[in-house]
Amino acid sequence: MWLFGRKGASGFSSSSTAEQVTEGIDGTGFTAIVTGASSGIGTETTRVLALRGVHVIMGVRNMLAAKDVKETILKEIPSAKVDAMELDLSSMKSVRKFASEFKSSGLPLNILINNAGIMACPFSLSKDKIELQFATNHIGHFLLTNLLLDTIKKTSRESKKEGRIVNVSSEAHRFAYSEGICFDKINDESSYDNWRAYGQSKLANILHANELTRRLKEDGVDISANSLHPGTITTNLFRHNSAVNGLINVIGRLVLKNVQQGAATTCYVALHPQVKGISGKYFSDSNLAKTTAQGTDSDLAKKLWDFSMDLTK
Repeated sequence: MWLFGRKGASGFSSSSTAEQVTEGIDGTGFTAIVTGASSGIGTETTRVLALRGVHVIMGVRNMLAAKDVKETILKEIPSAKVDAMELDLSSMKSVRKFASEFKSSGLPLNILINNAGIMACPFSLSKDKIELQFATNHIGHFLLTNLLLDTIKKTSRESKKEGRIVNVSSEAHRFAYSEGICFDKINDESSYDNWRAYGQSKLANILHANELTRRLKEDGVDISANSLHPGTITTNLFRHNSAVNGLINVIGRLVLKNVQQGAATTCYVALHPQVKGISGKYFSDSNLAKTTAQGTDSDLAKKLWDFSMDLTK
């Protein structure tokens, strides 16, 4: 429980905030994309990166909400560079449009934060006929990363600074289906379990970062890819489960992280010099952490990569 969090090797703990883990870091000249930036930890991640001088592009479904976020940030930080672009991770068409428009802008890209997510929703299929949690939490980010990779490589090469790809996963990866990823039953409603499907998508986030790391090392480029658990946070991710939501409203403030603490590990992995050169790892509470055995299964990661490539062709 974070109330009793002790500092780890990084000097930070579960109670550290995003501002604390980035204190003294100058992100001026960096450009970052944060998906799902119009609420929760995505908003706080955007605010703190902007506070440190990073130009942040919010990838959001709700452009009205993003406008409010931008206005709020600019009131607090008049020098902040924050922009919004429409992005629906559950739609490959939307992901391709976003990537195309971003590349057309000519902006560099130092940091990609794959943060957007949905949690434990009832069974449904995306516009591309893929189970919605897998489509939104993994496939959308997998495609987005692939489409922007050349831009990240070019930026890293020209700026001589490490590019960073950050996948916001979850400890819920421990509750995935027993086989990890149900490749043959991704869209099978009869075997669908909303929490296990969420766990499966979060395991996919970890495996994606791991296999991407292997490929980036083969390419010899200065780009890292890591995954993380933000902590259990009082956000609207729980909106699909009224019982859990009610419980959270009652006891949440006592045992869960607030949004400032929830965004800390993302900001740490995205910006902190301690993370330089570290790739294919999993972080929690702004420290290195361990995944399940499936989370380090390189064969499973390769299989998922090929499966995802086929789905996004």
